[in-house]
Amino acid sequence: MAKVYSEFVCQQCGFKSSSFLGKCPECGEWNSLIESSVSEKETSNKQQEINIGEKLVKLSSVKSQNVNRIGTGFGEFDRVLGGGIVKGSIVLISGDPGIGKSTLLLQVAINIARGPVGSHSTRATPLNPTILYVTGEESAQQIKIRADRIGKVSDSLYILPETDVESVIAAARKLNPSLLIVDSIQTVTTEKLTGTAGSIGQLRECSQILQRYAKKSGVAVFIVGHVTKEGSLAGPKTLEHLVDAVLSLEGDDMHAFRLLRTNKNRFGSTFEVGVFEMQDKGMVEVSDPSGIFLEQRISKRPGSCVVSTIAGGRPILAEVQALCTATIFPVPTRRVTGLDYSRIQIVIAALSKVAKLSLGNMDIYVNVAGGLKVSEPAADLGAALAVVSAAVDKPVREGICAFGEVGLLGELRPVVNTKSRMNEAKRLGFQDFVMPEKFKTLDEAVSYAIHGR
Repeated sequence: MAKVYSEFVCQQCGFKSSSFLGKCPECGEWNSLIESSVSEKETSNKQQEINIGEKLVKLSSVKSQNVNRIGTGFGEFDRVLGGGIVKGSIVLISGDPGIGKSTLLLQVAINIARGPVGSHSTRATPLNPTILYVTGEESAQQIKIRADRIGKVSDSLYILPETDVESVIAAARKLNPSLLIVDSIQTVTTEKLTGTAGSIGQLRECSQILQRYAKKSGVAVFIVGHVTKEGSLAGPKTLEHLVDAVLSLEGDDMHAFRLLRTNKNRFGSTFEVGVFEMQDKGMVEVSDPSGIFLEQRISKRPGSCVVSTIAGGRPILAEVQALCTATIFPVPTRRVTGLDYSRIQIVIAALSKVAKLSLGNMDIYVNVAGGLKVSEPAADLGAALAVVSAAVDKPVREGICAFGEVGLLGELRPVVNTKSRMNEAKRLGFQDFVMPEKFKTLDEAVSYAIHGR
C-alpha cells in the first residue's frame, strides 16, 4: 500500500513544508502555503514503460461515438448543457446565495427520478433512475420541505446529509445512481487532509476525488459552488479546470428572473443561455423572454427605449429606462443598473460633446427593466436614446428598436448578429430600426429617433 500524507506547498515558488507557515521562507509571500495530499509510490522505470505503451493509441484508430445524454426535464437547462447531461461528466454550478441553485438541481433530480419526461433535447432515459442528492448545508427534513413545494417525489431519489467525501463515494458505489449532486463543495472534506472545510486544499482534493469517481463509474456529478463578494467562483482556479462544464446562475434578488449561463462546456456551446422564473413552486423555464421583459412597458413615455441584445446565442428584447432630473449640487449623481457603468459614462460624455446636450447639471439614472443584466456594447445606442429622451422630455418614436456601439468620437460601430436581432424585434411588432447600418453618427440617430428628422 502506498503511504499517503499531507504537506504544504507554496503556490508561488513551490517550496514544501511539513507544517503550515504564514510566510514562505523562500519567496517571502504571505499565506501562499496550501495543504496538499501526497502519495508515495515506488514504481520502476521498466513498469512505467509498460504502462505507457499500453496507453499509446493512434488518433485515427479511435472510433467516434455518439454522446449519450440524459434530459433534465427543462428545455432551457438542456440548451445550456448542449442537449442534456453527459454520462460520466462533472458539472460545476455557481451563483449568489439564495439565487436558486439548490432548488433548480432538486427539480432536475426529481424530474430524472420520475423517469421519462418531455424535453426539447434528445433524451436518453437512464437505465437506472436512482438519484443521490448529497447535502452538507441542510438536513433531510429541510430538503423535504422544499421538495413538497416543488412536486411529488419519486422513491428513486435518495438524500444523504454528509460532509465526508469518502462516505459520499461509498454511498454512491452502493446505490450506483445515474446522477450524483453535491451541495455544496465548500462543505465537503476528506480524511487525507487536516484543513477545515472550504479551504483551498480541501476544495481541490475533494473535487479530484469526485472527478475520478465520475470518470471511472460513468456517473454524472453536479457540484454546487459558492461565489465571492466580487462575484467570482470561490476556491482555486484549478477547480474550474477539473470539471467538464461551469454553469453560472445569475439574477437579482428583487426580481424573479434567473439566467443560466455557461462559461465552459466540453460537450456543447458556451453561447447558450437558459431563462428561468422563480415562483412558489420552484423554477419555471421561460420560453419567450423578450415578451416577458416587455410585458409591462408603457409606450410613448419619455426615457424609454427598446434594445435588442444577445444573451449567449439568443436575441432578447429589453427596455432601457432613463431618468434625468435637475440638481443643485456641483457633482451630479450617476446610477446605472443592469448595464456597464463605464460604458454609460462614455455614452453620456459622447452625448454632451456630439449631440450638444447640457447634462452636467442633471442627475442621470439608467436601468434595464425586469432585472436583466446586459454587458455587451450593443446596448450603448439604446441607452443613449433613453437618456436623450428623458433629458428633452420627449418619447422615442413608436415602433423603434435600437442597437449599436457608441464610440468616443460619437460614431456608431456595427455589432454582431444583426439579422437575428432584427428578426426577434419583428416578431414582437417592431419594424423600424436605429442601428449603425442606417446611421453613421450618434447625432443622426438621435435626430431621427427623437425628433423624427
